[in-house]
This record gives sequence, C-alpha cells and structure tokens, in this order.
Amino acid sequence: MDLGWNGMERTTQFGVLIVDDEPNIRSGFAKGLAAEADLVETAGNAVEALEKFQSREHALVIVDVRLNCEMSGLELLRRIIHLRPQTAVIVITAHGTVETAVEAMRSGAFDFILKPVDLNLVRQQVRKAREHFDLLNENALLRHQLAESGEISRIVAGGAAMEEVFRQIRQVAATEATVMIHGESGTGKELIARALHDLSDRNKGPFVAVNLGALPETLLESELFGHEKGSFSGAIRQKPGCFEQAAGGTLFLDEVTEMSAKSQVDLLRVLETGEFNRIGGEARLQSSARIISATNRSVQDLIEDGTFREDLFYRLNIIPIEVPPLRKRREDIPLLVQHFLEHFCSRHRKDLKSVTPEAMQILSTAPWPGNVRQLRNVIERLVIVGASSAIGIQDLPSDLQKGSRLVQSTPTSLAEALDECEKITIQAALEACNLHRENTAKLLGISVRTLHYKMSRHGMH
Repeated sequence: MDLGWNGMERTTQFGVLIVDDEPNIRSGFAKGLAAEADLVETAGNAVEALEKFQSREHALVIVDVRLNCEMSGLELLRRIIHLRPQTAVIVITAHGTVETAVEAMRSGAFDFILKPVDLNLVRQQVRKAREHFDLLNENALLRHQLAESGEISRIVAGGAAMEEVFRQIRQVAATEATVMIHGESGTGKELIARALHDLSDRNKGPFVAVNLGALPETLLESELFGHEKGSFSGAIRQKPGCFEQAAGGTLFLDEVTEMSAKSQVDLLRVLETGEFNRIGGEARLQSSARIISATNRSVQDLIEDGTFREDLFYRLNIIPIEVPPLRKRREDIPLLVQHFLEHFCSRHRKDLKSVTPEAMQILSTAPWPGNVRQLRNVIERLVIVGASSAIGIQDLPSDLQKGSRLVQSTPTSLAEALDECEKITIQAALEACNLHRENTAKLLGISVRTLHYKMSRHGMH
C-alpha cells in the first residue's frame, strides 16, 4: 500500500473480483483472466462480494446483473461505486435491453457486456480498465509527490482542466527539455516549474527562480550572470549569478517576455553556447542549469510587435505547457477553498472554518481575474478577520457580493450592466495585485493611464 495525494490508500496491484452465481462461469472467467491481472478472486453473491471487496482493494469488479439473492448486480454496482468511486465495474447481462445498459452506465459502470460472453471481448475490456487504473495511479503518485514539495507548492486539482497539465508534467519532468509555461498571472506557473524540478533527476540540485519583470535592466545582467569584485561602482565582492547558483539544478525565468532587447541577446547567447561571463570577468563559465521560463503574455503578439525575439522564443518554447485560468477550472474551486482554509487556519492558529453553500456558490462562479493567487488572498483574509466559524455571503469581499447581486438582478440598461461589471473587475484585479497599479494594468491588459482614467470615472481612489 501507498498513500495517494489526498491521503487515501493507493494500491499498485491490479485486482479483479468476479461476481456470478454460476460456479462454472466464475471459474471460467478466473482462468481466462489470470494473465490480465495481479490477483483474481470470485464471489457467488453480492453479500460475499461486498465482504471481499471491503477486505481487499480490487481495481475492477465484473458482475452479472442477475444474481440469485436479494441484492441485484446493479445494486451491488451502486454500493461499490459509493465505497470506492474510482473502481471500474463491468456489468454482464443476458437481458441486453437499452434500459439496463443505460441504468448501469448512469450508476457508474465502466462498461457492459452482453451474454453469451466472448472471453476475448472481456479481456479487451479488462485491459482498458487496467490502463485506466494505471493512469489513476500515476496521477495519484504525481499529486502525492507534488504535495510534499513545499508550503503551498501542492497543486490542488481534481477536474479535467488540469489533467492535461499533469500529463505533460509526467512526460517532460524526467527529460532535459527546455520548457515554457504559458498562463495568466496567478495561475501557479511557478508551482508547475517546481513540480517539473521536483520530479526530475535534478531534484537534489537547486531550484532558482528569478522574476525578470521585477528587475531593472541595470541589475538584470548582474543578477543572471554575476559580477567580479570592482567591476562597477558598488561591486565590493564577487557575486555569482543565477546561472551559477542553479548549476546542476533548474533556473526558472519568470516573466521572461519582459526582458529588454539587450538582455534577450545575452540570454540567447547562453542558450546557444552554454557559456557566459560574469560582469568584469574574463573566464568563460559553463551553464549546467535546466531552463524553465514563464510568461503571462501572448508571445506571438510580442514577436509581431518586434519586442520579443522570435529565435529566443523558439529556444525557450521547445515544450510549451498551458496553465488554464481559474475560470476554466471552476470544478477545482471548492477543493482550493478547503485547502486554503486548512492551511491558513493552521498557520494563523485559528479553529478550522467552513464555507456556507451560498458563499461557496459565489466563490465558484466569481470571475477571479487574479486566478488562484487572488482566491488564496481572499481565503486568508476571511480566516484572519472572520468572526464566525462558518463563512457566509456577508463575510465575502464587497466586490464578490456585488458581483452576485449583479448576476441575480435585472439592470436598467446594458450600459449600466457593463459599467458595473467593469468596476467589479477592476476592483478584483486591484485586490489580486495588492493595489499595485502597474501590475493591475498588466493583468487587465490595459495601460496604466487607461486604468487611472477608468478608476477616476468609477470613483475609485
């Protein structure tokens, strides 16, 4: 046994339980499927099946709909899915009506097969179930490993939107490929970069992150490549840059599209030659860091504008990973809310809080322009300032409450509705960026001047 990412037991053994009231069919299936599974068990009725299912974890259950006992195969299916939702159940029936098949699939069946049974067809279905089981195990292992990579470095996800990201991480992590992570501000691009590092052979080496958008050009060269003592005014000692600090590990270049033209040339040279110099130094130093970069902007637009080099983009974007915004993974919001509640209640020594269904509905449908970072900030504030143990609508930030009322109300005009939506979006973006106006403008895709104008028009100061 092992532990999955959410603390549930996870087994790597593919066990099959065959449930049929005819002994010959049970024994025939057991022999015919022995090569397809790590363990094959049989049961003659639903009661015996439930006992075996609860005493030993089975990844696949094959059950006949008609069982000579009080509990039918369909009822057994429902109980199995209730106990372990990820169990694959194949239903076999001689009464192959459309209604029976539909009911079985609605109840959570993996598939159904009609009698008389073709054993080769059953084997094919068992192989599909095993592929499904292996994928679930890989996802559980990945999430478990991600969960141990730091304070909030766990990537909390349970919906389909993030499955493609997890698949790419599994494929790419163990390679030396250069990766570029694309996604809006606050989507967790650095967490993806850390996950790639933690699951790679470089995980014993350093993970060095540098935000290129936060550094002026005068400091960027020194930050990346280091400098020698006396190479410029204030250089009182030798300083290794990020490329040296990340030797044998991973260098994460966040907001890489914010680099100046000169800095882009310098970075391209390192990527092409694998060598660099400290400022004021003559020795050629070798770069042994794996490069992962990230951007929240449309690189193609920047290339067309002439502000980002196309050749540098191709060097960095060998493996692109697109991180979906929170509004496209709304099914994950309740998971994220619970995760942040537990984390911040523990950090701030508060009793664990809950969220009322009405408040959760608002949180799950809010626009979240600042994505997961904004949601995280909102939940931390609610934990700190909330007086009650259950967070209700009245506890939510005013912009979320206004957004809820706007959705529920009928505006007097389209212009009025658009104005109110714009104001709410700007308020949410400001909050997501901790009132930093340049970052807010960047998040909204407008200039700082336009942001100031809109804030003034809406009476926001």
